[in-house]
Amino acid sequence: MQKLPYGISNYEELIEDDYYYIDKTEYIEKIENLAEKRIMFLRPRKFGKTLFTSTLENYYDVAKANKFERLFGGTYIGQHPTKLKNKYHILKFNFSGIDTSNEETTMKGFKEMIAIPIEGFVNKYKMDFYVNWELTPEGLLSNLIEAFKVQKGEEKIYVIIDEYDHFANELLGFNTNQFKNLVSKNGKVRKWYEILKKGTESVIDRIFITGVAPITLDSLTSGFNIGTDITQDREFNEMIGFTKDELEKMMEELEIEKEEQNKLLPIMKENYDGYKFSIKGKEKIYNSNMCLYFLKDYVRFKEIPTQLIDVNIASDYSKLGKMLDLCKGEEREKIIEKTVSGEGIVSEITEKFNPAIEFGEKELVSMLFYLGYLTIAGEEFEKPELKIPNRVMKEIYSDYFIKILNKATDLQITESDYNEILREIALEGKIDKIIELMHKYLENLSNRDLVKFDEKYVKLIFYCIAMNLKIFRLKSEMEVQRKYPDILLIPKDQEKGYKAVMIEFKYLKKSEEARLEEKQKEAKKQIEEYGEFEEIKEIPNLYKYTVVAVNDKVYVEKV
Repeated sequence: MQKLPYGISNYEELIEDDYYYIDKTEYIEKIENLAEKRIMFLRPRKFGKTLFTSTLENYYDVAKANKFERLFGGTYIGQHPTKLKNKYHILKFNFSGIDTSNEETTMKGFKEMIAIPIEGFVNKYKMDFYVNWELTPEGLLSNLIEAFKVQKGEEKIYVIIDEYDHFANELLGFNTNQFKNLVSKNGKVRKWYEILKKGTESVIDRIFITGVAPITLDSLTSGFNIGTDITQDREFNEMIGFTKDELEKMMEELEIEKEEQNKLLPIMKENYDGYKFSIKGKEKIYNSNMCLYFLKDYVRFKEIPTQLIDVNIASDYSKLGKMLDLCKGEEREKIIEKTVSGEGIVSEITEKFNPAIEFGEKELVSMLFYLGYLTIAGEEFEKPELKIPNRVMKEIYSDYFIKILNKATDLQITESDYNEILREIALEGKIDKIIELMHKYLENLSNRDLVKFDEKYVKLIFYCIAMNLKIFRLKSEMEVQRKYPDILLIPKDQEKGYKAVMIEFKYLKKSEEARLEEKQKEAKKQIEEYGEFEEIKEIPNLYKYTVVAVNDKVYVEKV
């Protein structure tokens, strides 16, 4: 049985050390067949982009020609080699890991990320070239290009840039002024791209750039306006990440029995699937890093991991708040409410962001798409409809929404609070504690007149608190948008005898309080109808409640 390549992003190491590889090499041929030679391809963090750039590097490197059969013999591209295999000198940059504490550390880190690969390049290809660290980043690249012209004649360079926007996104989230100084207008970073563009007139033949968001594209336009963005191209929708078929094939190779696969796949689908990057794309994509994390633990311990999201991935996606904060006021709140409640947002996706960094709803929704917080779920009038892709992303949104509530109300949900709520629901089937907490939020928000309440908003507060009750599966009408109970909390491990809870919500304005009994009856009738569904009847230890909020007061009845 081959090893799982969790955390392995070096293609040569992966093949030489006999790690399992899902063959994506057919896309090398597709990229090479494009008319455009300078390509931009964006995907969310932790999706396998670095491994793909390493695959390109090993395939095109003239210095790896003697290893071609060993590295690619068992792949699609090994059986269908292109005319350009092993034809280039590879100059590869990676702009992750730069210290963005201030402008000085950012530029120092940027120059290091230029100088170190150039030193590696001249040593690997035996050039007579002195890397002068006193020069600017653009000076270093310019001198290399001139020396290559003289020493290598008709030979060409393939430039690969991984994480091109990593430090720019850090600056955007934490220091927008520094971002503008370095990246926008006449910024120092942009000057380096001007030299890169100039190099395409002589020795640089091909460029492949990858990252997360097109946040620097508009800033770099006049310096680098020669690339084609294939991020939303239908032909490349499945180039990064795993399809369902690829995931199932990998599980078979790992000798996971079909019966076990049938148990694992629904969990992985709920938490890691759902990504679609082209409105015309054929399939939804699983996050590859999350799948490898899950299967690594499962293969080792024969148990489903307790934590379904790797802490390394969670830390990357936890920066949601910083990006959302770029959009101020009601637009941000509206987007959060709509997305967490399961509604789709119909919007064009911005391909280049304004260097002035003026984020409206369209820009924010687009940024959430690029970062993986939203994905294409459908289309309306030829525009994408964007939704949260999976449960992992829902948890991250819910955490952020709770933080907004905490800030607005001066409240704080502690670990002790969650433990009490869990204990009460799981052991007794009661919802007193979670309703008490919800009431505190409503009361404080009402007193400060910060929100306009409605039924959706009340459900949203409950939903976001409940998302943190990890032993339960949370099912919601908000997610499926059909005739279904408002909230269902079902224990993941039903063998432990934990209780399940079903809730129907209603809302009345303060002026409508006289209709309380009518609303309670309406909610009771609905929940009794849902109780006749076969799917609901099969849930053991199910407790049913109606919850009617009247402004900031909450009335609960057990059915």
